[in-house]
Amino acid sequence: MDMAIEMSEYFKCILGTLASDIIFWLTWLLEKLGISSQIKLLRWMASVGEFQSNPNFHTRDEQFDNVPVRIYEPKNPVSKPGRCIIYLHGGVGLIGTIRAYAAMCRKFARESGTMVVDVGYRLAPEHPHPAQIEDCMSAVIHLLKEARNYGVDPNRVVLVGDSSGGTLVSVVSQRLVARKDLPKIRAQVLIYPATQGIDLTLPSYQQNPMAPILTTDRALQLATKFVTDEPVDFRGFKKNAHVPDGFLEKYRKWISADCIPDEFKARGYVPIARAPFSEKLYKIFEITFQNDTCPLLSEDDIIRQLPETFLLTCEYDVLRDDGLLYKKRLEDNGVPLTWLHLDKGFHGIMFHSDYAPFQFKDAAKAMGPIVDFIQKC
Repeated sequence: MDMAIEMSEYFKCILGTLASDIIFWLTWLLEKLGISSQIKLLRWMASVGEFQSNPNFHTRDEQFDNVPVRIYEPKNPVSKPGRCIIYLHGGVGLIGTIRAYAAMCRKFARESGTMVVDVGYRLAPEHPHPAQIEDCMSAVIHLLKEARNYGVDPNRVVLVGDSSGGTLVSVVSQRLVARKDLPKIRAQVLIYPATQGIDLTLPSYQQNPMAPILTTDRALQLATKFVTDEPVDFRGFKKNAHVPDGFLEKYRKWISADCIPDEFKARGYVPIARAPFSEKLYKIFEITFQNDTCPLLSEDDIIRQLPETFLLTCEYDVLRDDGLLYKKRLEDNGVPLTWLHLDKGFHGIMFHSDYAPFQFKDAAKAMGPIVDFIQKC
C-alpha cells in the first residue's frame, strides 16, 4: 500500500512538472505570436482555484486603504474577537493573484477556523517594485488599525506567505518592528520563502536545477521579468556575476554555503568560483541588494525583534537554502521558531492543498502543523 502511494505521488509530480513545462512553453509561444503576453496568460491559467464555493464561510471583496483584498470569514469562528490571517501570496510579484490563491486561502480558513485576508497587491511589470511592498504594508497597517471593526483582536494577527509571498511577509514584519504606534504582529508563517538572490551557487541551487516545479532557469526567467521586459542572458547569474567585488566576503556570516548544515550538502555540493563582475547584470538585479528584497541583509537589531515564526522548507527546492539561512538568522537572534522540513517536498507543493486529486501527501503533512501553530496564536 505504501509503495502504491509513493508511486502515485511520483506520477503526480511528473504530471505536474510536465503540465507546468507545457504551460510555460505554450504561453511563451503565444506571446511570440503576438496573441497575449506570457505573464498575463500565466495569471489567467493560475486562476482556476477561484472556481469553487464553500458553505462554511462568507467570502467578500473589499478595499484596505485602496488595496484590493478578499476576506474569507468562517460562519462559526472559534472566538470573537478572533485571530486573523493576512495572506501574502506568491507568484514572483508577477503571476500570483487573489483568484489564483483562492484555494489555499479557503483551506486555511476552513482548517484553522480563522478569518483570512488575501491581499491583492499590484503586480509587475505593470507596477514595478516597490509597489508590491507598499500595497502589502498599506493593507496590513489598515487591518491592524481597524481590527476590532472586523471582529479581530489586533494582537492576534498572523502573517502568512509562500515563496515570494514569504519574502513579502519577512519584509513587512521587519518594517513593522519600527512602528511603535501599531499592535505587534503575533506571528509569521514562511512557506518556502525566497530570502536572497545574491548567492546563486548555494547547495540547493546545485542540487535542484531541474526540480519540480521551479527549475533554476525558470526561477531566473521569472525573476528577471519582474525587473525588466528586456531579454536577459542569465547564465552569469548562476556564477554570481551580478555580485559586486567584496560583497560576498562582507556578508559571508549571513549568506554562505558555510552556514548550511553538512547534511544538506550530501546530495552534492562543489564551491563555484565567482565569474567576473558584470555591471550590466548588477543593474538588472540591483534591488536584490536591498533589505526590501533580501531579508537576510537586515541587521541583528531588526531580526531579534521579529515575531514568533513557523518556517517550512522543502528538500527538492532551489530556494531550500534561502529558508535554511533565514532559519539560522532567526535562531542566532533568539526568535522563537518552529521549523518543518519536507524530505520529499518541492517548491509549490502547497498550492493545490485544497484539491484532493492533486494534493500531495507531504502537503497534507505540512498543513496540520501549520494550522496547529496558527491556532495557538
